[in-house]
Amino acid sequence: MTRFTTSADGTEIAYSITGSGPALVIVDGAMCHRMFGPTTELASVLDKNFTVHTYDRRGRGETGDGATPWSLEREVEDVDAVIREAGGSAFVFGVSSGAVLALEAASRLPGISRLAIYEVPFVVDGTYEPRPADIVRRMDDMLARGDRSGMLSTFMKMVGVPGIGLAVMKLTPVWKKLKPVAHTLPWDLRILGDDGRGTPLPTDRWNVKVPTLAMDGGKSPEYLRNAMKNVAEVVGADHRTLPGQTHMYKPSVMAPELVEFFSRAQRTAGPIA
Repeated sequence: MTRFTTSADGTEIAYSITGSGPALVIVDGAMCHRMFGPTTELASVLDKNFTVHTYDRRGRGETGDGATPWSLEREVEDVDAVIREAGGSAFVFGVSSGAVLALEAASRLPGISRLAIYEVPFVVDGTYEPRPADIVRRMDDMLARGDRSGMLSTFMKMVGVPGIGLAVMKLTPVWKKLKPVAHTLPWDLRILGDDGRGTPLPTDRWNVKVPTLAMDGGKSPEYLRNAMKNVAEVVGADHRTLPGQTHMYKPSVMAPELVEFFSRAQRTAGPIA
């Protein structure tokens, strides 16, 4: 069942709850939402251990574009609104660009007690072509022309989808599902900032003080694994590589890692005086 909570600027944020136990909020990556992507399946595996909150980020699914113009601050406020619905404190798991948003939220919000992240799409060395400096402007220009397919094609090529794979994708129902959320791509790229130009992350990029787990897939490209190692160094996180996984992780593999990490908080909390 879809529920709604109101973010600070008045935007109605659509979310769902499943399971019981400590609250866990999942933050999706680019173009994903509750009805498209791995979140719902992952929640169905995790709900034996947690009260899982999944939500549609701005401009996706049943959440509108926003009552005020998009900004990173508004997206952080959206995370905060979901955490308030969870009781004011929650574990958070973020994926891809959603992992970057989760890092930003953990730097600003007191309600995040533990953070897990998977494969932030940064380029921190020479193992992959740097993200073009003008990519956000190009995306904005295509959106202004109504060229959503062009936005999707540009994004897919940038993240390494081969030409033949892209051609096939355009013929599938998936392409039709992606076009309605293509306008959110410039937002995700703005969240990434300049950390895609082939240089290490600034040591003061975030101010995360809660226990953090940074994960990547053993079959993912080298640049993503290197990026996660760099993130772990910057925020002082534990780092773990999941054997056999790619950027599209299997919920059955991810869930045990999250259960083990988040359950540590329960085991170490100790009795209440």
